[in-house]
Amino acid sequence: MRHSLEVIQPEANFIRDEPYYEAVGDEIQVFTAAYANGLPVLLKGPTGCGKTRFMEHMAWRLQRPLITVSCHDDLTSSDLVGRYLVKGGETLWVDGPLARAVRCGGICYLDEIVEARKDTTVVIHPLADDRRVLPMEKLGELLEAPDDFCLAISYNPGYQSVLKDLKPSTRQRFVALEFDYPDAELERRILETETGIDPGQARQLVKFAHMTRNLRGQGLDEGASTRLLVHAAKLMVAGVAPVVACRSAIAQALTDDGDMLTAINELSASLF
Repeated sequence: MRHSLEVIQPEANFIRDEPYYEAVGDEIQVFTAAYANGLPVLLKGPTGCGKTRFMEHMAWRLQRPLITVSCHDDLTSSDLVGRYLVKGGETLWVDGPLARAVRCGGICYLDEIVEARKDTTVVIHPLADDRRVLPMEKLGELLEAPDDFCLAISYNPGYQSVLKDLKPSTRQRFVALEFDYPDAELERRILETETGIDPGQARQLVKFAHMTRNLRGQGLDEGASTRLLVHAAKLMVAGVAPVVACRSAIAQALTDDGDMLTAINELSASLF
């Protein structure tokens, strides 16, 4: 058996153009220092606050290929490491995204790591400590990570539960960066830069977002994220009425509860 020649194409995972990102604190400095010292990084924060955009920005800044995996309940260790496949009557080994990132010295970003099964997440442990190796048990190979490889994971603390939580044995291997929604002025600037929306409308959208965030725990799991605000702003720039844009891009995305939808729509109607 041999490796597939299609395994590593790192050029496809390089980010050529600088992704727009506004630093909220010292996250760029901390990530850069962690990368230089071969330390894995944990990003934690609410949905749509900029974690993925931050990873894209850091991959561009460090000029390393970025391989992203959206974790889910059915994700297995083979999905990350690799498996044998039969192609054209020949049995080939095909690397998974984690193995590809290790081989090419890239950044592997496991998004929403708590969604993966616990017997899957343990496969990253040898990569996330001083060993920096990936056991390829089916190949009988121990893959050593080069200096420019980086492992990053993320999760949303607001969705933690007894069944979906990071084990201490996993969490304590990582340097942690905490993310939250930007302050009002920065969030307004992000909306204007990302969408070209009128400053006055951007300001009202941010105000609306803060209103919905105040409803967290009172019928909403989370308020409007910066990502949802960008969606609404794009609709508004395209000519959609602000109240309709807020309903379609924000309210409907936050809840299916009829009473809560009515309340959120009334909030947007009070501003636009």
